[in-house]
Amino acid sequence: MVPTHYYLILAAIIFSMGALGVLVRRNALIIFMCVEMMLNAVNLTLVALANQWGNLSGQVFVFIVMAVAAAEVAIGLAIVMAIVRHKDTINVEEINLLKW
Repeated sequence: MVPTHYYLILAAIIFSMGALGVLVRRNALIIFMCVEMMLNAVNLTLVALANQWGNLSGQVFVFIVMAVAAAEVAIGLAIVMAIVRHKDTINVEEINLLKW
């Protein structure tokens, strides 16, 4: 059996990579994928700790996080598609629709 702290270290690495990607990248689709990586790291942590404590409530929260992630992807991609139709770019530095 693999110790729980291995899963937590892996989740921390995945979360850090996702956070770094959100901060560094300028492509909106890459930013959405990095946010998904961060949510999957949280899911891994919830499942690992639920398994360690023998409680299923962590796994129930994983389904909630997955539903939120699916909604985020659907809404985010709809916004990106609308911006691409308007500006012909997905670079977040070039998107200034709210400026006068």
